[in-house]
This record gives sequence, C-alpha cells and structure tokens, in this order.
Amino acid sequence: MANRDALRAFQSRLASRLQAARTTGVAATWLAVEAGEGKYLFPLGHAGEIFPWTPPQPVPYTEPWFLGVANLRGGLYGVVQLSAFAAGEAGGTTAPAASEAARIQSRLVAFNELLEVNCALLVDRLAGLRGAEAFTASEAPGAEAPAWHGHLYTDAAGERWQEVNLQALSQQPQFLSIGA
Repeated sequence: MANRDALRAFQSRLASRLQAARTTGVAATWLAVEAGEGKYLFPLGHAGEIFPWTPPQPVPYTEPWFLGVANLRGGLYGVVQLSAFAAGEAGGTTAPAASEAARIQSRLVAFNELLEVNCALLVDRLAGLRGAEAFTASEAPGAEAPAWHGHLYTDAAGERWQEVNLQALSQQPQFLSIGA
C-alpha cells in the first residue's frame, strides 16, 4: 500500500512538473523513460498524457510489438511495446509476462494529440523530467540510426539516453505498418 501511495505522489509531482514546464517553458525538455534495457527521452512537445497500465485487446495478424488497442480515457489507442519495436524483436512477450510488481511501474505514454496519431507506447518505468543540464555529453545519431532517433545523451552517472523524435516515429512506414 505504501508503494501505491508513493507512486501516486510521484505521478502527481510529475504531472504538475509537466504542466509547469509546458506553461512556463523552462528547463525541462524531455520526459525520461525506461523500456527494456533502453533509456529514452521523449520531447515534452511530442509526449501526451501518461496512463497507468491498461491491458490492451489483442488484434490478430499484427506485428508482435503491437500489443493491441486500449480504451484510454474514452479514446481508442494502439499500444506499442517500445522495447520490442526499438530492438526489432520478433516477440513482444515482455508485457504479458511481466510480474505484477513490474506492471505497477509500467505506463502508457500517449503521443501528443497534435501529432494526430492515436498511439501509446508501453514503457517499463518513468524516470522523471530531464533538461540539457542533466547531461554531460551528447552525440548526433549515426548514419545507420533510424530516422526517429535523435541525439544520444550521457548523464553524470555514465548512463546513455536515446532521444526519440515521436513525430518522426509516428510517420515511419515500419511503425505505421502493424500488419504481420
């Protein structure tokens, strides 16, 4: 029960910081998330609402990284397992097989409605908001990097964070072609 209260408090603080960042346009630039082994940064202007884990309805004959569709606050959203999509994995088994403890931290991050894509990305954990001052180095994406990859940032602890351009991701043919 204490974990749930702490999680609610964290979500409340994060939501208020997101709102403050949007209205004041200050330091926070990215929403930091973890998915599988990866650490990702979503630009605040591209990320939409954050939802607790809602099991999606499976859709037959789709790519394994496409987990199905879910009703999120009255809207129908496609749910994509970010870790499986980013890795190009053949199986999106992490989400259904995750433990209850892991499921408590899982979130669905919807795309900003301005991108006109009813999609939410399944992430394993929210890691807060980050600004450029949180990082010590950055690298431009390599020539072989997907078009939706932004800069790769390194924080003071040596952790590497991949910026994800959600607008570019939402326009990628591979991302839009969910049929298997």
